[in-house]
Amino acid sequence: MTGLFITLEGPEGAGKSTNREYLAERLRAAGIEVLLTREPGGTPLAERIREVLLAPIDEVMNPDTELLLVFAARAQHLAQVIRPALARGAVVLCDRFTDSTYAYQGGGRGLSVERIAALETFVQGDLRPDLTLVFDLPVEIGMARASARGRLDRFELEDRLFFDAVRSAFLARAKADPARYLLVDAAQPLAQVQRALDALVPTLLERHRG
Repeated sequence: MTGLFITLEGPEGAGKSTNREYLAERLRAAGIEVLLTREPGGTPLAERIREVLLAPIDEVMNPDTELLLVFAARAQHLAQVIRPALARGAVVLCDRFTDSTYAYQGGGRGLSVERIAALETFVQGDLRPDLTLVFDLPVEIGMARASARGRLDRFELEDRLFFDAVRSAFLARAKADPARYLLVDAAQPLAQVQRALDALVPTLLERHRG
């Protein structure tokens, strides 16, 4: 038996965590094992790398350093959490995955797609998400929501141009592969977003059954 790998992507303040919990509840109600995880993170070691990546520091982190740390955390996460869960037939709901790398380190930092793709193949092999939900909203709304949560992390402190590039990268990836990506309007009220997730659940159940 193999599971179903679903990733939730989008810029800051898009509601990924809230909607991941909601989707998990709906799937668990149907009797399915659901694993909730996140990136960077997901294991004790990967969470320590997350702390390094997100903590504001005086030293400027080189973009290549950032990229390698992201994939180092991902390698650990895949080996210890994601692959074992999929092997036992669970649905894995992951808050961010490699699409965020293309968006933040590619779009935001300007690193080449080819460099990211090479690391993606090295770390993941042929594993890719079965479905990626991209929660999209205007940058100004996302930044306002992130600020309202309290202290900002190292990425949330970036400027408007950075987040414009991040959003454009997410949208470009979703447009290029509509079979794998589902674009969700995260600027609408939460109840409407969750109605869209409700409509998706029967399809997910059918895909999980194979």
